[in-house]
Amino acid sequence: MGKSKTTKFKRPQFNSIGLPVNAVKEADEEHDEESCPAAELLEKLQSPSADIREFACASISRVVQQSQAIPGFLQRDAVRRLGPMLLDGSVAVRETATGALRNLSACGGQEVCEDMVRHDVMTPLTALLRECCTGFDTAAVAMKDQSNPVEGVANEAVNLLWNLCESSSQAVSLFNKSGLLDMVVQCLERYPHNVELSISAAHCLHTVTEDNPELLRSMNAAVLGALEKVLLSSQPGMAHILLRTLAAGTVWNMKASLPAARQAQTLNAVVATLSQCLDLDAGVLIPELRRAEEANHRNTAAVAEAEQGEAAVEPAEEEMDEEDAPMKKKNGKTTKVDTDFSDLLPRGKEELREATALLTAQQTSLEIIVNMCCSDDPSDDEWEEESSSDESDLGPDGLCDGLSGLMSPLCLSAEVQGALINHGIPEKVLNKTSFPREEATNVCQENPSWRSLSKRMQRVQSRALTCLHSILSTMDAESLGGEAALQGAAQHLSSLVFGAEEIPKDEEFLEAVISAMRSLLQIIASKNISQCMTPQQLMSLSEAATRCDVVSVRVNAVAILGITGSTLAKEKGTVETLQMIGNALLQVATRDSDLVVNGEALDALFDVFADGEEAEMAAKNLNLLPALKALQPVFKAKIRKEGRGKYSPQQLCVLDNIKINLRRFIGYLEKVVKK
Repeated sequence: MGKSKTTKFKRPQFNSIGLPVNAVKEADEEHDEESCPAAELLEKLQSPSADIREFACASISRVVQQSQAIPGFLQRDAVRRLGPMLLDGSVAVRETATGALRNLSACGGQEVCEDMVRHDVMTPLTALLRECCTGFDTAAVAMKDQSNPVEGVANEAVNLLWNLCESSSQAVSLFNKSGLLDMVVQCLERYPHNVELSISAAHCLHTVTEDNPELLRSMNAAVLGALEKVLLSSQPGMAHILLRTLAAGTVWNMKASLPAARQAQTLNAVVATLSQCLDLDAGVLIPELRRAEEANHRNTAAVAEAEQGEAAVEPAEEEMDEEDAPMKKKNGKTTKVDTDFSDLLPRGKEELREATALLTAQQTSLEIIVNMCCSDDPSDDEWEEESSSDESDLGPDGLCDGLSGLMSPLCLSAEVQGALINHGIPEKVLNKTSFPREEATNVCQENPSWRSLSKRMQRVQSRALTCLHSILSTMDAESLGGEAALQGAAQHLSSLVFGAEEIPKDEEFLEAVISAMRSLLQIIASKNISQCMTPQQLMSLSEAATRCDVVSVRVNAVAILGITGSTLAKEKGTVETLQMIGNALLQVATRDSDLVVNGEALDALFDVFADGEEAEMAAKNLNLLPALKALQPVFKAKIRKEGRGKYSPQQLCVLDNIKINLRRFIGYLEKVVKK
């Protein structure tokens, strides 16, 4: 059904440490609704004691991580009752209340977020952020070397804001109108000494700047300058790499507001940031970080043992250290360990946080590159129009030198391709499609805290395959390194699918790898380069795909059969293979439950048997003509019966074309039979 479309990548929602928000939904399912302590905890919010209010907020924060408990809180108007707590006189209450709403938004999903916005949570949240930004400098002076409690509150607030804007268009609209952009940018600028808060702000900016022309019109020199400083910063560590990656994605989202004089330089800085992130080898770094964690544990144990000896002599001094210890939390956290439920990754696991930040940064980098390759985004047509109206708002420095429309889509494609190729992005993306070395996966499996990183590494691999598909769909063969490079990539993708004893069943991986294979095989076929897949591999791929529930996997699998079959039809001695391919495509066209897959299979049949002596012979042996004649009325009836309610106008248009082509192809086969 034609060349597969490169679609814009929609990021999954993550919290500030990169944990998928639905991960907490796997909590204990044994609690029934009657055991929900919602009423009692919400009642405690009215206590005159700040300690009790803080305890109630922290408890709510913990309980709502069990998704089955959320309805009990919502039914008791938890959002309206927690809202005033955001402006409580106690900083600790503010932080735990914001953390409770943050977890409610993260664990409740889109419907809960939209409900929270309807209950006006944005009003106290905006007021809280405004107060936090006002108090940054004064609190920093007062606290000096200690953590800044105001920044701890701000971090929870920005994460709550991010979750709401990720799930609610109304929240984004309110963000645009409430002056929140400048506040979040102020949080972003705290990166020299509080990278956690800055990362939360960068995640939020990355979300709200996507497909948001109203916000882009309010961009100014200060916002662009702040992003440029982050983008060009050089602090070491994985957290800062994640921060720069998110800044790069935000700058890309804001392309309509970029000044003409700096477009090429800015594009180069964005791609350079993504390139540096992809240069890092998680297969090497994750075992190193795990070994560093073990060494720290040994050192901590040795220090604790020594301190125990000192405590026998000086008990008073040890008591003071114990009392201070819970307050020595990094990046503004001042709550005690046993009531700190606002972060879903435990405190004190800095190496695990670094590893998580690395994988989140690499996943985000790959998703940004996918979006960069999408020149068919409707908003692309508006770049020049949107950006040309903002010239008066921009200053003379940094990213803000002059302004006119950003490159048009046609020009953009060439500019982006050049930047991606100059920084070796295609090769780096291809490298990321390999699953990390065995040492890294073993290290993660050995420790329960690190086990989730295995899934993250797999996700990076799947994103890399999706990214490779986008690159292959938008670049010519020469840009990708020519025939040798394409053959090498084809062999590599084949090894990913057929290297194990059986084809992997993970749907996300299968969807990504088959999309990439389809794009690559299309290029190879167009250049008359010999195909790399054996008939046996083709059939096993087809069989695995037909058992997959994901429609796009089945569509791409039959497309691969069509691409390979049409190439083989030009070669001698391929009749048996063509019959095998034709039979598989007929089965899909007849039996698959989805009309789009039926249509793709028919389209592939047209390609395979359109021309050539081998194809004609295979079609006769296969009895293709009577089979298609029997299928024709069934296919037409299926379009009439299911089409309008189930499929989009674009899909129906393609299906109508296939219906017409089926009639014509039957006519062609009738002529072949009469020869």
